[in-house]
Amino acid sequence: MPLESHAMDVRRSRGRRFPEPQHPYRNDYARDRDRVIHSRAFRRLEAKTQVFTTRYSDHFRNRLTHTLEVSQIARTVAGALHLNTDLVEALALVHDIGHPPFGHAGERQLDQRMREHGDRFDHNLHALRIVEQFEQRYLDFAGLNLTFEVREGIIKHSRDYSAAEFPALAEYLLEERPPLESQLIDLVDEIAYNTADLDDAFEARLLDFEQLCAEAPAFGAAYEDVNRRYPRGLRKLKFNEALKRVLNHLATDLIENTRRQVEASGVETVEDVRRQEKRLAGFSSEAAGQNADLKRFLTSRVYSHPAIVEDRDRSVGALDALFRFFVEHPDRMPKQHARLAQSEPPHRVVCDYIAGMTDHFLLRQCHDLFGGPAPPETS
Repeated sequence: MPLESHAMDVRRSRGRRFPEPQHPYRNDYARDRDRVIHSRAFRRLEAKTQVFTTRYSDHFRNRLTHTLEVSQIARTVAGALHLNTDLVEALALVHDIGHPPFGHAGERQLDQRMREHGDRFDHNLHALRIVEQFEQRYLDFAGLNLTFEVREGIIKHSRDYSAAEFPALAEYLLEERPPLESQLIDLVDEIAYNTADLDDAFEARLLDFEQLCAEAPAFGAAYEDVNRRYPRGLRKLKFNEALKRVLNHLATDLIENTRRQVEASGVETVEDVRRQEKRLAGFSSEAAGQNADLKRFLTSRVYSHPAIVEDRDRSVGALDALFRFFVEHPDRMPKQHARLAQSEPPHRVVCDYIAGMTDHFLLRQCHDLFGGPAPPETS
C-alpha cells in the first residue's frame, strides 16, 4: 500500500518563522533543501571526520560524503513509500550539520566540558541554533528561516525530547511523534554508516574478515553466496557486492516493515501518525538484530582499534585544551566571539565557536596557541 495520505503535504506546512512569498517553481521543502546545501555549516562538513582521518587515505568518508549517502538512501526509501522526498532530502542533508570536529568523540568531549558549567552540548540542538541564528545570508532575518517541519525534524529525527526538561523547545510539539519523513532519518543514517564504516575499515586494512563474517551473520551469509557465485573474483569486489546486498536488504526491510506497521496501526493522516504512542517507521525484529550485529562489530572491532583510538585521543585532547584555554581567555577568540562572551556565558560562546570549527582549523589553532607539531595540510 502506498502511503501518500501519510506523507507530509507541503501545502499544509506550519510555515516559516518569518513569512516569505512562495517561489514560482520550488516548493518550500525544496527551498529548505537548497538553503541547507548553500550554507557555510554544510560546506564545513567536508572537513570534519566521520571515523577515519586522511592519515590512511583521501578516499574515506568525511561528514559531508556521509551526509550525501544518507540523503541518497533516504530519498530511495521515502520514494518507495510515496512519502515527501523533498522533505526527506532536506532533513537528511541537515541532520549532521551541528556536529563538532572529530565526530562523536568530539561531541562527547564538548558535552563533558559543558556539563562542568551546568550546561550541555547536543549536536541536534546545536544544529537548530545554526539554522536559526548562526547562518547569516539574508537581509530580513537571521538564520535560514526553514519551515517548521524541517526545524522540528532537526531535533526530533533521532529521539524524543521531554517538554519538562527542554521548555525552550515547546513549540516543536514534543508530546507528539514527528511525521514519517522525519522518523526515517535516523534509521537510514544507521544503514549508511554501518555499511560505509565497514567499507572504510576494509580500505584501511583494519578489518578482520573472518571475525566480521562470524559476528555479523547477515554479512557472512551474503559473502558466502557471492563467493560461491564468483569464486575467482577479487576479494575486494566480492566484499563490495556482499556489502551492497546488506545495504539493500536493510533498506528493503525498512520500507516493507514501515509499510506494515503503518497499515497495522490504522492511521490515515499525518496527524494520526503524530498522535501515535510510538514511532511507526522501523526495521523488522530480524533486520533490527542484523543491524545491531553490525553496530556491535564496528564498536568492538573497528572504533576501538588502537590506530583509531590513538587518532581520536590526540584530536579530542586538542579540542579539550582549546576549550579550557578560551574559557579562561575569551578575549583570545575572534573579536565577534570575544564581544559576545562579555554579554553571554563564556563557556557557551566558546562551545559554539569550537563546534563550528573543522578538524584542521582546530588543530591549527592549537599549534598557533600552544606550539607543537603543525597539523598536516589537507588536500
